Amino acid sequence: MMSYGYKPELSEGAIKSPIFQTSTFVFRNAEAGKAFFEVAYGLREKGKSEELGLIYSRINNPDLEILENRLTLWDEAEECAVFASGMAAVTTVLMEFLTPGALLLHSCPVYGGTEHFIEKILVKRGIHCVTFYPTDSKSDILRKIRESGHADDLAMVFLETPANPTNAIIDMTMCREIADAFSTKEKRVLVAVDNTYMGPLWQHPLKFGADLVVYSATKYIGGHSDVIAGACLGSAALIKRVKTLRTFLGNMAGPWSGWLLLRSLETLKVRMECQAGNAIRVADFLKGHPKVEKVYYLGLIPECDKQYALYRRQCSSPGAMISFDVRGTETHAFRFLNALRLIRLAVSLGGTESLAEHPATMTHAEVPPEERAVMSISEKLIRLSIGVENASDIIYDIDQALAQV
Repeated sequence: MMSYGYKPELSEGAIKSPIFQTSTFVFRNAEAGKAFFEVAYGLREKGKSEELGLIYSRINNPDLEILENRLTLWDEAEECAVFASGMAAVTTVLMEFLTPGALLLHSCPVYGGTEHFIEKILVKRGIHCVTFYPTDSKSDILRKIRESGHADDLAMVFLETPANPTNAIIDMTMCREIADAFSTKEKRVLVAVDNTYMGPLWQHPLKFGADLVVYSATKYIGGHSDVIAGACLGSAALIKRVKTLRTFLGNMAGPWSGWLLLRSLETLKVRMECQAGNAIRVADFLKGHPKVEKVYYLGLIPECDKQYALYRRQCSSPGAMISFDVRGTETHAFRFLNALRLIRLAVSLGGTESLAEHPATMTHAEVPPEERAVMSISEKLIRLSIGVENASDIIYDIDQALAQV
């Protein structure tokens, strides 16, 4: 991955890819310009030995192309498209593959921005939606689809697993089976997975039947809380459609963001492994604390729980996201949050610094209270994103903050 997709000899021998801060690119001749546009706008397929050049940074840019090539390696995808944000990736995918009258089946909870786009924007454009929960069985979900009255119009299953913020796991193979049950020779029902919570290191949805995997690259991929970006990966045919819509929506990432993400990819594995190791120690501390009622962490799922088998099959690590219920109410949760000194009170996740937030009043504030109750997002729930600090320092900070509860 470190050198994939980049030829130093094309950039004055620079060991790292330069930032190609340019809007447009010069064609060798008019014939070359014609050939580039024919392929870029889908007027013809690229020839087997044809080397295409660059046109315009809204269509392609060296920093983004190198980044996309390297990201494909982690998920073993054919192609990748990088966006200006995670929401840009999610919304472009949903807009490209859902048309008025289509049915979208999606898990709950999903990221708050995704939930808003589905429930407040897609429905206004004639898209029908059916929600399912991690606790729903396959038969429960099939029943919901049929009872919607739009079973024949199912176009996509969109899920986020593990769920944010409770780490509930959804069976991706089951979702593929559900999609196949409503697919026909003329129409394949797609499965798209938001893999932001596990990043490209700890879970690979394409191996479990997903057609598309999306990321907020702001999180683990970026990893330094200094860039906003998103990504979508999948087959060459599907990503071609995604990139075509991206071109006309104009929501691709810029070259500076692409360069920052190239920098971050080089430390992705060491960062995430350090964060996961720290999270194991933090979870072990929390599970025995008298002021902690329950810990939501993949590494603490009992072997007798059916979620344990899913976790072992789908994930290669328990990750670095931990949620827990304090004993008490919102007042007690706020006392904890306000007493933190090392851990920062902020939303987002996956950065080098540890973060804490209150889902019920922050990231999931728009979710109706009755839905939050079903998802175990209570007023006493706190979410932690564990960083790369010394684990003992993180635990010390949590311990002294819990003393204020």
